[in-house]
Amino acid sequence: MGYYVQVERNINVYVEDLNPTGNRTILFVHGWPGSHRLFEYQFDRLPHMGYRCVGIDCRGFGMSDKPWHGYDYDRLADDIRIVVNALQLRSFTLGGHSTGGAICIRYMARHNGYGVSKLALFAAAAPSLIQRPYFPYGVTREFVEGIIRGVYTDRPQTIRNFGETVFYNPVSQPLSDWIFQLGLQAAGWATAAIANSWIQEEGLFDDMNAINVPTLILHGVNDEVCPFSLALAQRDMIRNSKLVAIENCGHFLFYDQMDRFNKELVDFVES
Repeated sequence: MGYYVQVERNINVYVEDLNPTGNRTILFVHGWPGSHRLFEYQFDRLPHMGYRCVGIDCRGFGMSDKPWHGYDYDRLADDIRIVVNALQLRSFTLGGHSTGGAICIRYMARHNGYGVSKLALFAAAAPSLIQRPYFPYGVTREFVEGIIRGVYTDRPQTIRNFGETVFYNPVSQPLSDWIFQLGLQAAGWATAAIANSWIQEEGLFDDMNAINVPTLILHGVNDEVCPFSLALAQRDMIRNSKLVAIENCGHFLFYDQMDRFNKELVDFVES
């Protein structure tokens, strides 16, 4: 079941709500530049196991409205809070992939984890995707600036290049093409704005100290987008967190090691 939730005047985000009567709820927040459909192979399986799966298309992406503004982590976290209120979600697991993980961390701090009983981070772009004087991990600022230039000059090629870095194991060309098309559903300005957020001082270091629920960190050892060193930092900075390092696995871990990913997530929710 899919519907729209108004998050600002004349701005609506798309929400997919599978198995609304499920006995446990997982709210999924996608990464750049995808949509909730990236979690297809979780949505195919988890409802059969009794789970309610809710997927949000962040503003500017997928089937959501694509306004000119609102792509900072504060606003994106506020959008999640409005969806949580609209669906009356309580005691749910909040799961975020890549930039979606960063947005979830902001939600936990800005909204005091409202309604969240557990947090799951999937290859999260936190505490900083880029290297900084006080954080020598991640990718270079120049690399991200190159992505932003590419979005403004040849967005299809930039997204295609990104798609070639997200898997460790080979995938079929049709699957690669499908993910490419999901990226093209986003607005160009939203794609660039989110990439720009990676180089801002978004304050996720402080946010992670505010997390006070059990947290699962799933991260591919071979991730070329969000290096595994980010997962180590998350583990060290988030109280009551558990890091699961997934071998032979890249950035799109929910495909690269699908069965392992699904099992680890289910075991965490049930624990």
